[in-house]
Amino acid sequence: MMKYKSLFSSAAVRRPRLSVLPCLLLAAVLTFTLPFGALADGPGSGPQTAAPPAQAQQSAQAEALEIAAEGAILYDVTHNRFLYEKNADMHFYPASTTKLMTALLVAERCSFEETVTFSETAVSRLESGAVTLKVKAGDQFSVKDCMYGLLLKSANEIANGLAEHVGGSIEGFAGLMNQRAAALGCTNTHFVNPNGLNDPQHFTSPRDMALIARAAFENSTVRQIASTLTYSFPASKSVPSVRELTMGHKMLDPSRAEYYPGFVAGKTGFTSLAGNTLVTCVERDGVRLIVVILKSRQTHYADTKKLLDYGFAAAASLGTDGPVGGGANTAPGAPQGSPGAPGANGSYGNGQSAGTGLPGCQNTQSTAVGREAYPETEGTWKETGQGWQFLKKTGSYACGETLRNNGRVYGFGTDCYMLTGWYLVNGSWHYFDTNGSMAFGQWIETSGLWYYVDAAGSLFVDGTTPDGYRVDANGVWIK
Repeated sequence: MMKYKSLFSSAAVRRPRLSVLPCLLLAAVLTFTLPFGALADGPGSGPQTAAPPAQAQQSAQAEALEIAAEGAILYDVTHNRFLYEKNADMHFYPASTTKLMTALLVAERCSFEETVTFSETAVSRLESGAVTLKVKAGDQFSVKDCMYGLLLKSANEIANGLAEHVGGSIEGFAGLMNQRAAALGCTNTHFVNPNGLNDPQHFTSPRDMALIARAAFENSTVRQIASTLTYSFPASKSVPSVRELTMGHKMLDPSRAEYYPGFVAGKTGFTSLAGNTLVTCVERDGVRLIVVILKSRQTHYADTKKLLDYGFAAAASLGTDGPVGGGANTAPGAPQGSPGAPGANGSYGNGQSAGTGLPGCQNTQSTAVGREAYPETEGTWKETGQGWQFLKKTGSYACGETLRNNGRVYGFGTDCYMLTGWYLVNGSWHYFDTNGSMAFGQWIETSGLWYYVDAAGSLFVDGTTPDGYRVDANGVWIK
């Protein structure tokens, strides 16, 4: 008989009772995904290959959808799952949907009050027929005005000016765009400009653009601007009259036939090579969906509506099978006290660390081998109303990455906030305690089931743990 006191320091821990539970969906597609949902199908059940009936039915319905665009994806942000894919990892020209990444970087690095001075390069490095606000070299506008010009008018010289303001040059800003894309988990994206004008080395995929859109619309500044119907752009020396800008995305406007209730934010795009591109975020009844349409020929709104209608129906019928939460970056809550501090034992997170006196303290089975695989990074912890962030010594926030600080390993979502709970990192499940510290070589209890993470911090599956206990293919201890 298993003796729990020898395994777990807390005498109050009860022996787990294993009953029939839904299957753990370990097949996740993002570098960082949400905490575990329902786990396992009973002790020793092994892996299940058949999809639940609701999922099988929805899969068939998805295959029956007729989407005309060459590239498309439907992303259920709330439950962190892709419900429809068409050429999801193929390279496409993004056109002005590129500006979502531009807006995200500007929002993260600038204040609205800063002044952008436009250079000759910014206003001239365009292609014939490019959409502009007729800004001239020497004109000055606030970052706020520029952001509305960027996302409502989709003005290309505005994108260039913002890029120079943030990155020093268009090339420098493109480098920042690519770094941020990589941090978000994008693997089929490369940017060379901030506006999306045609270039053979400027491309993305539907899946990558969904990740970019998720991060962009989680940013309150970008979300506010990208959901604004009209804005008065100020006069300047070049154009001495106020210009009324109108959002180009038709699903925002209640007077349009394309209007879709619950619209959160979106971005349009078009070039001769990209065709029509469209990114749309809608939320209904607590479910947030993102649709990305690339390389469309005038069917982008019809395709988007089909996918949204299908997505909300699917979300209702599928419920919360698989990873659930508010997005791949959403931690259940912020710990009390500074991360790594002995007293940081807030009640947040979705599991209990076994064999620990306080959250983040490692038991005697832990080793330093796994931690040493992560770079020791100097920086400063900052707490906001949303959680903890880590400002690296280089001046950038930890985003979409895992790092070591003061000997402990922490993970950060694409919104740059510290993770807690179960997350998929580079293909393996890891557990971050309530103060953010990754667990190594110890048992974790989640929803009444016990899991073991090895010395590398990865969920141990289908074998015998170092202390002699068997776990099944889902990582659940076999009683």
